[in-house]
Amino acid sequence: MDKQQNTGGGIQWGRMVKKLNPYTIRKGFRYLKHYGPKEFWIRLHERFEPEEVPYGPWYEAYVPDETELNRQRRQKLSREPLISVAVPAYRTPGTFLAQMMDSLLAQTYRNWELCIANGSPEDPEMEKLLREYAGKDKRIRVKTLSENLGIAGNTNAALEMADGEFIGLLDHDDLLAPNALYEVAAALAKDSGLDAVYTDEDKVTTDLSEHFQPHLKPDFNLDLLRSNNYICHFFVVRRSVFEKTGGFRSEFEGAQDYDFIFRCVENAKKVGHIPEILYHWRTHKESTADNPASKMYAFEAGKRAIEAHLERMGVKGTVSHTPDYGFYRVTYPVQGEPMVSIIIPNKDEKETLKACIESIREKTEYTNYEILIIENNSTTEDIFHYYRELSGDPRIRLLRWKKEFNYSAINNYGVRHAKGEYLLFLNNDVTVITPGWIKEMLGVCQRPDTGAVGVKLIYPDNTIQHAGCVIGIGGIAGHMFVDMPANRTGYLHKASLLQDMSAVTAACMMMKRSAFEEAGGFTEKLSVAFNDVDLCLKVRENGKLIVYDPYVQLYHMESKTRGAEDNKAKVRRFQEEIEYMRTRWIGILKNGDPYYNKNLSLTKWNYSLRPLPGMEKKG
Repeated sequence: MDKQQNTGGGIQWGRMVKKLNPYTIRKGFRYLKHYGPKEFWIRLHERFEPEEVPYGPWYEAYVPDETELNRQRRQKLSREPLISVAVPAYRTPGTFLAQMMDSLLAQTYRNWELCIANGSPEDPEMEKLLREYAGKDKRIRVKTLSENLGIAGNTNAALEMADGEFIGLLDHDDLLAPNALYEVAAALAKDSGLDAVYTDEDKVTTDLSEHFQPHLKPDFNLDLLRSNNYICHFFVVRRSVFEKTGGFRSEFEGAQDYDFIFRCVENAKKVGHIPEILYHWRTHKESTADNPASKMYAFEAGKRAIEAHLERMGVKGTVSHTPDYGFYRVTYPVQGEPMVSIIIPNKDEKETLKACIESIREKTEYTNYEILIIENNSTTEDIFHYYRELSGDPRIRLLRWKKEFNYSAINNYGVRHAKGEYLLFLNNDVTVITPGWIKEMLGVCQRPDTGAVGVKLIYPDNTIQHAGCVIGIGGIAGHMFVDMPANRTGYLHKASLLQDMSAVTAACMMMKRSAFEEAGGFTEKLSVAFNDVDLCLKVRENGKLIVYDPYVQLYHMESKTRGAEDNKAKVRRFQEEIEYMRTRWIGILKNGDPYYNKNLSLTKWNYSLRPLPGMEKKG
């Protein structure tokens, strides 16, 4: 894979200066006090790095034009269920309330109702506005509560009014895109098995003049949901599933939607994702905490929501806050003490292998492991002398591979001789950074739903070499966040969150032996390239998760510039391996990686927007 410098650029000072006002300066000082100078500087860089594709012009080119909206209005779907949109309203500024209701009236899909529970009985202006809109359109239904019941209570009151087969959740000052309900209904018509769906979203300024911070989501991602409420808006759930949950719970106030979404997806047979920006989250001073710690009650409620979810699922795990509040870490304890076989192919490279072995000995707190070194046609006396040194260690076994180099065949050979219930594939040019690395990986890998676990790999210059793989990037597959400074967290902190992905690199990958064998091991036709990606996809095909765990980090000494394919045989072999992947995995290459988003670039590794036709014209 060709590498490129794609992130870690300087601050876009002009953009930052435009954002300066007494409010943002005050907020900046509070962030500085909370995070300290070093972490604050990292976050400032991330917030004001130049956008490779600016969202403003991109969004202008992205939104459907009137021709498309009219087509949707005329379209007759095979199923057109009633969708009830539930809104808890409380002391909502009149302009915001009117714009929210107008966004429903502008929907191209007609079979909806808007159920508003008004928790401000003391506000006659708000009551008047709501009654005026309800008089205009009978689909707008209003119930004035005798008192404010809090977000959870007000939402439950709105949900009680709902008659729809499906129920959507909308905040009182936010907006739906005009095609939001149409896209939801079209997804439900296409797949009748969907019990819940969610969409992408962005933020919009108070006066609606600027859209920014698009949240382009993956398809359902359980480990990401346990790290952050990435589903958030716009969320629509089947009534029968909602009824099983019992609604919103006031004891999770501040993260009541997170708790609700967990209980919905636990009861849903199938959760769908619409990769379209259909929800606009209005930001204003009242809705944004100046101080990261000022909403600590909400972040604590989020932590408890994850804990309650794990308990219901019968999964043992410890939940903790990350430095970025609202984002969480789940640590899974190791069950028992199963054998882990570390498999390291090696040819020559005495000093490299020695650094790897010594880092394992130094950083490994887990005791039940073995190391299998697969010796592959070394020629230097140095390496054989080192092998003799290692022979005194009862944990280390040396196996000889006498055929030509074939990464897949060598590792399959190693597995046949391994005693472990868990296999840890490791390159000889990595060194362990994280103490307790095997325990962390094993805790995740032991879960019944997990097939394999990959980690964060870092170059010696402290930039990222691997933070998970995305299928389709660079043609077949590519690593994410290549060359980004390792202390950065990346787009929506994705470089630093436990999450499910389609593939991870086998430079350091733990896999259940049962998952490896069920998948048929490494495909030996892929002697050099893509063999780990292919294996991960086979494991996924068998219904197991591939988990990226950034809490394990290793240095990877691999050169930043890959050696040239410098002879005809190598070029031919590489082309054959590309062709194999294109043929075998045509489905995911054609339809897109489910853990990525179609609106993101396939030529950049940092979650940049994919440029759209018409941007130059409209931008």
